[in-house]
Amino acid sequence: MKNVVIIGAGPAGLTAAYQLLKDNKDVQIIVIEQSNQVGGISKTIEYKGNHIDLGGHRFFSKNKFINDIWLDLLKLQGQPIDSSIEKPQNCLYTGTADPNDNDNVMLLRRRVSRIYYKGNFYNYPISLNLETIKNLGFFTSLKCGFGYFWSCIFKQKGKSLEDFYINRFGKPLYKLFFEGYTTKLWGVPPSKLDSKWGSQRVKELSISKMIFEFFAKKHNKDYKTRNTSLIEQFYYPKYGPGQLWEEMAKRIETAGGLVLYNTICKKINVENGCISSVEIENKSGKANTIKCDFLISSTSISELITMLNDIIPHNIKIVSNKLPYRDFVTVGLLVNKLAIKNTTTMNTTNDIPPDCWIYVQDNSVKVGRIQIFNNWSPFLVARPKDTVWIGLEYFCFENDELWNLSDEKFSEFAIEELTKIGIIDKNQVLDYVVLKEKKAYPAYYGSYSNFDVVKDYLKNYHNLICVGRNGQHRYNNMDHSMLTGILASRYINGLATIDDVWNVNSEQEYHENGAG
Repeated sequence: MKNVVIIGAGPAGLTAAYQLLKDNKDVQIIVIEQSNQVGGISKTIEYKGNHIDLGGHRFFSKNKFINDIWLDLLKLQGQPIDSSIEKPQNCLYTGTADPNDNDNVMLLRRRVSRIYYKGNFYNYPISLNLETIKNLGFFTSLKCGFGYFWSCIFKQKGKSLEDFYINRFGKPLYKLFFEGYTTKLWGVPPSKLDSKWGSQRVKELSISKMIFEFFAKKHNKDYKTRNTSLIEQFYYPKYGPGQLWEEMAKRIETAGGLVLYNTICKKINVENGCISSVEIENKSGKANTIKCDFLISSTSISELITMLNDIIPHNIKIVSNKLPYRDFVTVGLLVNKLAIKNTTTMNTTNDIPPDCWIYVQDNSVKVGRIQIFNNWSPFLVARPKDTVWIGLEYFCFENDELWNLSDEKFSEFAIEELTKIGIIDKNQVLDYVVLKEKKAYPAYYGSYSNFDVVKDYLKNYHNLICVGRNGQHRYNNMDHSMLTGILASRYINGLATIDDVWNVNSEQEYHENGAG
């Protein structure tokens, strides 16, 4: 029997355990999770009957295998949500489960995200339409047009993300819709970021494509319908993403796997060039050593190297210790109503805007995105008929000024920001909660340029498999992280190579369009 230890019960680690137990009965699985719940940054936090999805997680994938796993764990919605809770969505309910009577349901949701800039809404990703031109004004639109044509003739020759965006969209449009938000997200300007991030996250988005789609929609009313996909209609668990990972953890334990909560891995032992065991400790201080034939790690690279500390060459430590991460704070606000109204043709309960996310481009505030949880799932909200539950997303560095604010000061700061830009009236706020998440976003600057040295070193341990966003220091979508877990299972069963695991998402096959 193969003993497999998995560090981290996020999407990658859980999927690896789930797939191993399905593919191979001759395996003993132990998952080590430092917190008291599964899901990693895809967990769902409950606060007084309201649920928070940290960062927002749309379930969509071009990989049928991934979709099959999701719909095996939760049954697809087959009936609209009770109209007293939510106005009917423009979705095709192709499943069998009724969300009004069944909790284990995967909802089918309408994708709506927009940019909020100087009191106006713009499509996200930015698109060419009459509303965009009207909001920008004739002269600004003209300036953006000339800027684009200039960029077509005179290309930036650098390799920064700023150069990438200017070459793709022109400098005026870059300044309006890309520079500020990207700086908020990463804490450094796009001129300091590698262009690799842009090519990974902005799939085929360009001015030429905007122009083509503008005229295609004008002359062919069925254009959008024919191109509808799960990027426009996405899956979403009734009670948020954590519901799915909790169900997966139950399946793992039913199949004989073990999930150890509130437990940390303190040290990884190596014998004859292979991982031999891990030393763990729970929150009560009880220590144990677990032998393993394979170790799957979804913890951050810097933490992994620390666990291997005694044998790591100095140059590897230097690179791993300086790998950058962006940390994340969510402020949940419960309000009676929003100050902004629904100006679209979409029907919504209590006339709230239909957006899942609102991207805030205004550089006078630090908030990056706003989630309207009612629109992700009304079941995330304790009183969806008469309250709006929103999440304000702030990107920061651990122990910087923003991170170190007390919960009370942070909530006051966030409420003032949203009042300033006209999203809420602060007198309508009923309650708040502040949640902090470390190492939410592995970043592509600093020592990342030398990351291949670390990766190649780790590949020398044939029974060590790095998976997931932090495990590979790669800004993966959730389904990419799951795929690394699946390939880890195949590697253990001799059906894949270690390079197959590392190469997931390295070719940028697809991403959700957009600059975020």
